[in-house]
Amino acid sequence: MEIVLLGTGSADGWPNPFCGCASCRSATAIRAQTAALVDGVLLLDCGPEAPRAAMHWGRSLAQVRHILFTHGHPDHVGPAALLMRHWTGATEPLDVVGPAGALDQCRDWVAPHDPVRFQTVRAGDRIRLGDYDVRVLAAAHGSDIGGDAVLYDVGSADARVLWATDTGPLPESTYTAVSGAGYDAVFLEETFGAYTEHGTEHHDLPGFATTVARLRDCAAVTDATSIVAVHLSHHNPPEPELTAILSDSGARPGRDGEVVRVGAATSRPVRTLVLGGARSGKSAHAEALLAGKPEVTYLATGGVREGDAEWAERVRAHRARRPDSWRTVETAEVAEELRCARQAVLLDCLGTWLTARMDLHRVWDGGDDGRNAVSADIDELVSAWRACPAPVVAVSNEVGSGVVPPTASGRLFRDLLGVLNARVAAESDEVVLMVAGRPLRLPAD
Repeated sequence: MEIVLLGTGSADGWPNPFCGCASCRSATAIRAQTAALVDGVLLLDCGPEAPRAAMHWGRSLAQVRHILFTHGHPDHVGPAALLMRHWTGATEPLDVVGPAGALDQCRDWVAPHDPVRFQTVRAGDRIRLGDYDVRVLAAAHGSDIGGDAVLYDVGSADARVLWATDTGPLPESTYTAVSGAGYDAVFLEETFGAYTEHGTEHHDLPGFATTVARLRDCAAVTDATSIVAVHLSHHNPPEPELTAILSDSGARPGRDGEVVRVGAATSRPVRTLVLGGARSGKSAHAEALLAGKPEVTYLATGGVREGDAEWAERVRAHRARRPDSWRTVETAEVAEELRCARQAVLLDCLGTWLTARMDLHRVWDGGDDGRNAVSADIDELVSAWRACPAPVVAVSNEVGSGVVPPTASGRLFRDLLGVLNARVAAESDEVVLMVAGRPLRLPAD
């Protein structure tokens, strides 16, 4: 099962476009209203921002056959999507499922002969949609729309996930219904962060931790479950702090455009390349991708620079962001580490690795021997990247978009790093370009 997070923000997103608070000013990524696309055919919520978000992240909705609405609030129901589909002349059936408060908003957006099938559900129902077994669960949310908000337990032949937005602390009936589920992934809303005076229809950070603990107690969540916080707002602290707090529960914040693979989709560990310029947020994004892993090996290729106080401060800041459970290995000999990995790996970064190899082989002195040796090192690294038996994320600099370097050595480094980035990207499942702190997912073709 492949779940693409089209949005991970609350109704007002994060940052709120009208707000200048510290949290909004510190946001390094825009989070749109929460929604997800499963296997390209099933939409979990479809608010007004979801269709355009899908296109932004390189995903078509042409094959969508099922839409599950959790409730009728306007950030979760964007009925204009049905009109957009109508304009294409679609003839394939579309199941539109949800509580009455959501479906009633959609019916007038469908032409009489559109192949759209509305199915009203309530907590306790169980339905079959194509390849998916869907259980409808009670939420604690939405008294202003009739109290008919629901959550979804979605299972396929090889995976099972819980979509739990929007809701406050879960009703006892929901814990009973999910007991023993052993979900592959749980997407749980966490709207209010440190603000706790908001009522009972959303989670804050303490409530989120309590809910996750109870899901563990009833075996709905196991050590193998990916726990992703969604429906995030500016009531939360800046992302590095939020990531650290959520990691105490074995969770992490979701990111717009992120792809979560579970079940058979995880049979091959995912390889992700994160590119970006200086201070683009690439390292922080890469760390967030692995924040939910209990153990991570951090391959630091920059080494120690004696007497360089500014570099030492950079290293200190990076270390402070990382959980205590992460193992740091400072080395430029990364190929063997990749081949023998038994836990998730973060390689930061390919640019400093390449510099170290060029120094080792005295490329700066000129001649073909040094360049040939570096090319052999690149071959070895790409081979190890391909063979790595664990999930792996690499960070690299994008240096080819600026002015032409004035020196031959600068041009050589630029060219070799471009080759290295392209070869690693060709062997990666996901490639993300960070621009001004915002991640852009690069399609394969």
